[in-house]
Amino acid sequence: MTRMRTVDAIVQILEKEGATEAFGLPGAAINPFYSAMREHGGIRHTLHRHVEGASHAADGYSRATGGIGVCVGTSGPAGTDMITGLYGAAADSIPILCLTGQAPTSVLHKEDFQAVDIESIAKPVTKFASTILEPGLVPGTFAKAFQIMRSARPGPVLLDLPLDVQMAEIEFDIDAYEPLAPDTPAATRIQIEKVLDLLATAERPMLIAGGGVINANASEKLVELAELLDVPVSPTLMGWGSIPDDHRLQAGMVGIQTHTRYGNASFLESDLVIGIGNRWANRHTGDLETYRAGRRFVHIDIEATQIGRVFSPDLGIVSDAGAALELLLTVARERRASLPDWSSWAASCTARKGTLHRKTNFSNIPIKPQRVYQEMNSAFGPETVYVSTIGLSQIAGAQMLHVYGPRRWINAGQAGPLGWTGPAALGVVRGRPDANVVALSGDYDFQFMIEELAVGAQFHLPYIHVVVNNSYLGLIRQSQRGFDMDYHVSLAFENINAPETNGYGVDHVRVAEGLGCKAVRVEDPEELAAGFAEAQRLAEEHRVPVVVEVILERVTNISMGTSLDAVNEFEDVAQSAADAPTALVPLTEVTEQADLEPVGAGS
Repeated sequence: MTRMRTVDAIVQILEKEGATEAFGLPGAAINPFYSAMREHGGIRHTLHRHVEGASHAADGYSRATGGIGVCVGTSGPAGTDMITGLYGAAADSIPILCLTGQAPTSVLHKEDFQAVDIESIAKPVTKFASTILEPGLVPGTFAKAFQIMRSARPGPVLLDLPLDVQMAEIEFDIDAYEPLAPDTPAATRIQIEKVLDLLATAERPMLIAGGGVINANASEKLVELAELLDVPVSPTLMGWGSIPDDHRLQAGMVGIQTHTRYGNASFLESDLVIGIGNRWANRHTGDLETYRAGRRFVHIDIEATQIGRVFSPDLGIVSDAGAALELLLTVARERRASLPDWSSWAASCTARKGTLHRKTNFSNIPIKPQRVYQEMNSAFGPETVYVSTIGLSQIAGAQMLHVYGPRRWINAGQAGPLGWTGPAALGVVRGRPDANVVALSGDYDFQFMIEELAVGAQFHLPYIHVVVNNSYLGLIRQSQRGFDMDYHVSLAFENINAPETNGYGVDHVRVAEGLGCKAVRVEDPEELAAGFAEAQRLAEEHRVPVVVEVILERVTNISMGTSLDAVNEFEDVAQSAADAPTALVPLTEVTEQADLEPVGAGS
């Protein structure tokens, strides 16, 4: 045993637990921990401009790598700044560790400077939050924290470290410290047999792949099961990439916002749905009466309280997605000869996928957003890692972009905090330095934490940030249509310092350049390809974030609705192959459009 400060023990614990990527900024109440990081040298730290940004970067790192990002801040407002980051991670089952400094234990009851009860504040948005009041509790509390983060449904933890606890000395031997095994439930053979019994009675089964499949690193097993059974798969927003978009059995995303037309149409034809690692989120299901009508449901999820939370399935199983898929493969191989042949059903879903696309090939000036995603699909390869969070840009992106593998769609899907995209992209670059990282924001999301671009410039974290600028809170403007108003959602103004913005207001190019980055502005759709190519060149040459600002038409309504059979289509959807160059299946391989009319296309 060696006598050392608790902060020195913490740094060694983090290293042994594999949590060696930290994002944050120092302050008086957390400086002892920073001194331990500096002296020990096993943890890489990225200095952020805002603690909320640091928490989103830790989140992005965890999502991109499957590891645990660490966010660090001082006492008081640093902890409260982390709350949005904790909420975003908790909502999507992402483990991050937030460490805060705290006033000394002797003055916590005296309203000392920047002394706030962050444990109580953080508890609703974490799996575990604790102010460690005794130095001897430090090793055990950290071991418990890591176990909790990794057990069952993953999620964030906050540990609060009073200044005197950080400085206290304890006896500690890192060789005697062992990470605690996570508690991971697994399906039994009897349960999986019952899934196969239900499956054997289905004519048009479909698998729904949620984020739990990606968390479990089980995408290959999912694809193997789908191919073994010849059953189509629909990924949720959080499960996007678990089966490549161009795989013949990828049936398209289902939902009332983030969806594909062919995904919704195929789902409405299904008669048995097996959800694996998903939550039945409301943006996925829409109106439950429509969603559930005429089909039975199996729900497999790692968190017991998710089973029956939204609706009662015909069969519910508490299990890690990877464990369930492994056993499903075993039993399905044994019973394959006695199971129905679903190849015709799968082929019909593939056919639908080849025809039901929205028009993207617009040549209008100002640019229509649909053309941006068409050009992004052409400019950025299948290995691209996309990062996005909220707004019409994210919704349209999820409808029209293509994702070809797990952890290549990094998205704060449930919380959707504005400003998340930029700092999360920085965390992705830290975790995946060789990846081609492309962020997607509307102008409002981009402006929320625009100062974080300087972090990318300082630490040479190159990525491309596509900003689709209509100078509007576009999603809120669209939702205000129901109130017959357009109220405080416009960001446009005459910029006296930048008349070239033509009334759109903020000069994003000049701001980005002032923060040490590079930027390109595109106003003609025919110049999008060249703009994206130039951005890639600049990112590679200068090793900094590169902003591509695309000037859009002010108002575009993106397809969405309240029910899977009543999605409003605001643009003409009748099209030739030339109007939908993003189609993933050659049109020669599919049936006629007239045979596969869209459901619920309205105005």
